[in-house]
Amino acid sequence: MAGYSVEERAAPHSLEYRLFFKDAAGRYISPFHDIPIYADAGKNVFNMVVEVPRWTNAKMEIATKDPLNPIKQDVKKGKLRYVANVFPHKGYIWNYGAIPQTWEDPGHKDENTGCCGDNDPIDVCEIGSKVCSRGEVIKVKVLGTLALIDEGETDWKIIAINVEDPEADNYHDINDVRRMKPGYLEATVDWFRRYKVPDGKPENQFAFNGEFKDKDFAVKVIRSTHEHWKALIAKKTDGGEINCTNLTLSDSPFCCSQECAKATVSAAPPSKAANPIPPEVDKWFYYQKN
Repeated sequence: MAGYSVEERAAPHSLEYRLFFKDAAGRYISPFHDIPIYADAGKNVFNMVVEVPRWTNAKMEIATKDPLNPIKQDVKKGKLRYVANVFPHKGYIWNYGAIPQTWEDPGHKDENTGCCGDNDPIDVCEIGSKVCSRGEVIKVKVLGTLALIDEGETDWKIIAINVEDPEADNYHDINDVRRMKPGYLEATVDWFRRYKVPDGKPENQFAFNGEFKDKDFAVKVIRSTHEHWKALIAKKTDGGEINCTNLTLSDSPFCCSQECAKATVSAAPPSKAANPIPPEVDKWFYYQKN
């Protein structure tokens, strides 16, 4: 895990649950701002923070508005969010997470999609065979991207593979996924199109008619979101409610001390055994595709 570790506070599957991050020396850090975007810039290998392990349903995400940006479970209308199982899918069908030091700026209209950013770090679907754990930091090779339009916002989905996957050397671009994992890209579009339908929402739309763009295109998109993040962390753009507290970026006006970080973690409730997942989370939803 590149020397990173995590510290749980409160009970998993509770409103108070938080997963804080530490560096190799045991110092608290922000997974959004302090973990570098690149694991190897020369080879276009990126760091990925795993928020949701494959096959699980709890919608965990980096808490962009909280100090230190721990992972927490998303909440809608006061209730913890679990992704519905739309047949034949069970939970998330990849390890799902984000690339640190990126930001999809809601004030920037994307030239490709005509929609503004979704105010989050850029999302990654990691397609390797290992089921990762929540909070794991892995190195990924980018293969392509899908442009989801989620309730009117641009929400890029980067397709990548863990560099430590036994088959990683065989994957260089999006067409290799199509060739070696037939059906996976089609299932990915289907998943994103329909995952909100059980909640009474319409099907999601895509730019480019739901076609995947290649590796070079994906890397350009990631670099663009990294530039938006740089402006955010330097206070050159208005981040609204985004919390930019960091420990390692000495030029940033939001850089804070380890004492301040410790106080943030100490204020969170102590770690507890996980709450049970509600049985309805296992329900399968069936409906006709349009």
